[in-house]
Amino acid sequence: MDKIDEKPQLATVQFHLEMDHMNGRPEHEFVDERLVSPVELPELCSDLNGSQHYTFSDPEQQSNTRSLKISFCRSIKVVLFTSKINILMPCGPLAVLINYLTHNQGWAFFLSLLGIIPLAERLGFSTEQLSLFTGPTVGGLLNATFGNATELIISIHALKGGMTRVVQQTLLGSILSNMLLVLGCAFFCGGIVFMKEDKVFDKAAAMVNSGLLLMAVMGLLFPAVLHYTHSELHYGKSELALSRFSSCIMLLAYASYLVFQLQKQNDSYVRVNEERGQNEGSKNDYNEEAPEISKWEALIWLAILTTGISVLSDYLVDAIQGASVSWHIPVSFISVILLPIVGNAAEHASAIMFAMKDKLDLSLGVAIGSSTQIAMFGIPFCVVVGWIMGQPMDLNFHLFETASLLITVIVVAFMLQEGTANYFKGLMLILCYLIVAASFFVHIDPSYVGD
Repeated sequence: MDKIDEKPQLATVQFHLEMDHMNGRPEHEFVDERLVSPVELPELCSDLNGSQHYTFSDPEQQSNTRSLKISFCRSIKVVLFTSKINILMPCGPLAVLINYLTHNQGWAFFLSLLGIIPLAERLGFSTEQLSLFTGPTVGGLLNATFGNATELIISIHALKGGMTRVVQQTLLGSILSNMLLVLGCAFFCGGIVFMKEDKVFDKAAAMVNSGLLLMAVMGLLFPAVLHYTHSELHYGKSELALSRFSSCIMLLAYASYLVFQLQKQNDSYVRVNEERGQNEGSKNDYNEEAPEISKWEALIWLAILTTGISVLSDYLVDAIQGASVSWHIPVSFISVILLPIVGNAAEHASAIMFAMKDKLDLSLGVAIGSSTQIAMFGIPFCVVVGWIMGQPMDLNFHLFETASLLITVIVVAFMLQEGTANYFKGLMLILCYLIVAASFFVHIDPSYVGD
């Protein structure tokens, strides 16, 4: 009886083999029916009658899952545990907890300020890692976009609350901090390391940035003069209209500068590669530094860190007034001095590190380039965003702030005109920043006199 029952099963196997051969399926994937025992035939027939789509084996699935877990853990280790400044990260959740439990705005402001520092530094790290995958052109755009993300996020949160003066003073303070404190520390530290000789940088690029900063001063100066001379055609409206028109012109000028700068970088990049190709063969060495995390991990961390900065910025802006009252510090000093130092923490560290490694052009690009971004992009962008939100954000930064910016740009332009740097120039810039900080400490903003 067993031999009689075996014939239909063998016929079924033969039928499926012929059908799979007609469909283009190789025969070697199946077991020869002569080697199959009668006990195994029902299982084989049920497999052949099933779906023809096969999945990975369990060992392969386990291997893929394990590799993803290893990559994820390595990414967390690189981003969260390799930088010593990340020890301040618990200050962010602690600020939120204190705000809900005690409503102490002084401590909430202080802890939010500390919590944003490591997030801003890691945001710069993630942007740098992502730029290693994109090449010089897109990398420059990424650095332009995320380089001052902290200040822009804080400014947008302040605009939502109608705190236009905080926005103006924060952006102004970011320019002053980058031009005097960050650049001064870079020159000073680099000059101490290389004390025997003056270091040389690209004077042409520095002069282009200085020209754009003077253009930004022009955009801020005319609305202020128009307001304080009472020479507006329509009082209260002409100043705002002029600010919005000038902001659009400044954004256009910055876009043109960005295209010009990226094109210049591409030309030099191609020229260097051609020279290397003639001497050493065609070898692309743009990404000399190996990325520590993958492209998608960098994008995910950018989203996470931007969200964290946005959340803490909301608490930070809400606690500014309370911190000013409890600490007996003017709001203008908090906005111009304290907030920009936090936002520029990553740029400050990068500029000093580059200067000590004899990469002064990179330090100059970080400090002066960031100031140019804020002056020609950040401030006009906030004016346009305020226009969309219905907030009367304008370019009238009042005479005291505008004069501070004008004098700072002139001083820095004189420092850069020789194309050399040393520790004495850095010390002078740092001392100039101390004078500016002391001036804002004793300055009372007329907007807050009523408060």
